[in-house]
Amino acid sequence: MIQDPHSVIQTIRLSEKATRLGEENNEYVFIVSRNANKLQIKAAVEKHFGKKVAAVRTSIFDGKARRERRADAGRTNHYKKAVVRLKDGERLDLV
Repeated sequence: MIQDPHSVIQTIRLSEKATRLGEENNEYVFIVSRNANKLQIKAAVEKHFGKKVAAVRTSIFDGKARRERRADAGRTNHYKKAVVRLKDGERLDLV
């Protein structure tokens, strides 16, 4: 089991969709460890940012097949994405 909040949250996803979710629904998108469950993600966000979490949604993405040079096959990394909704009145200042 993962205990350290810094090993649960790997990075914050800042895309157009993630920004829109943050503005409209008070939801923020994180790339998290593939072994982390929703309770660990919630605890990590609350400890790291000091905000109260209302809900966590997760989805796992497989890496895409990529070709390098001629025939060298490779893959992008597999990752897990978590969409975290904060309670009303809570905001993350990501800038």
